[in-house]
Amino acid sequence: MGIIEVKKLSKTFKVKIKEKGLKGSIKSIIKPKYKTISAVNDVNFEIEKGEIIAFIGPNGAGKSTTIKMLTGILYPDAGSIKVLDIDPIKDRKKLAYQIGTVFGQKEQLWTHLTPYDNFKFFGAIYDIPESRVEKKIDELRELFELDEFINTPVRNLSLGQRIRCEIVASLIHEPKVLFLDEPTIGLDPVVKENIRSLIKRMNKEYKTTIFLTSHDVGDIEKLCKRVIIINNGMVVLDDTMDNLKYHYLNKKIVEVKTKEKVNLDDTDGITVLKDKGYNLKLEVDITKKSVTDAIKLLNPDNIIDINISNIPLEDIISSIYKEGI
Repeated sequence: MGIIEVKKLSKTFKVKIKEKGLKGSIKSIIKPKYKTISAVNDVNFEIEKGEIIAFIGPNGAGKSTTIKMLTGILYPDAGSIKVLDIDPIKDRKKLAYQIGTVFGQKEQLWTHLTPYDNFKFFGAIYDIPESRVEKKIDELRELFELDEFINTPVRNLSLGQRIRCEIVASLIHEPKVLFLDEPTIGLDPVVKENIRSLIKRMNKEYKTTIFLTSHDVGDIEKLCKRVIIINNGMVVLDDTMDNLKYHYLNKKIVEVKTKEKVNLDDTDGITVLKDKGYNLKLEVDITKKSVTDAIKLLNPDNIIDINISNIPLEDIISSIYKEGI
């Protein structure tokens, strides 16, 4: 049995239809019309203890609605949810003691307080004995390297420092499941890597199950072994990162620089992505043509430089989004 179980989950919203102009605005007040939008439609998945999974999709795909139902904020129209064998609809308060949430774009810390004071405050909210809170703070301040700024007001911290403190605050009550929504948004590349390393260490040391949403491909590729992709309210893919890459990486990108101009048209298995005379960029479907075949068409003696790479994960995910439309 999984630590999170979702079966035939559905949620619809009634949205008012507004016509254009002043007349339309008045009409929508006097005689409003509504349409029903399906935000989540028959979603099923199961997550095991200790997994780090990416739950991703384009804007409006149903991610936030699903998370809100998993955490008990919204009630589903149909289907069932079990998080740690707790029904979020019936026992939201009980569930709150077992889960943590971090939203990259929303602050949960009091900005006029120091991180230390915030952590003590969160300990009090969760009815944790003071001695245990102190022990937990000492443990987490070392893991997340907070000593330099733990007594500095949150409003004076950098974004990267604040995110680290947000994660620590969500861990004070030792949640078994942590929901991370865009945890590295707005961070510079170095700080992103630090946050990712901390998330991996946290998962390894505390066996915390992590439910991650992100538009940052780096977060997905470096943190998650499994990806659930949702689009138009439906799960369009649920697979391991290894299988995702293996299944979709049957194409190679070949970039070449030549001595003389090459005139090359699309052929079966080879697509010309860019042609600037002496510089070409090809997409080779290796199920139809080998990279060697592509090089032969260009004449190896005419090649000055060549680079062969996989399709970027970002492009793979985009193609899956389109397939789910």
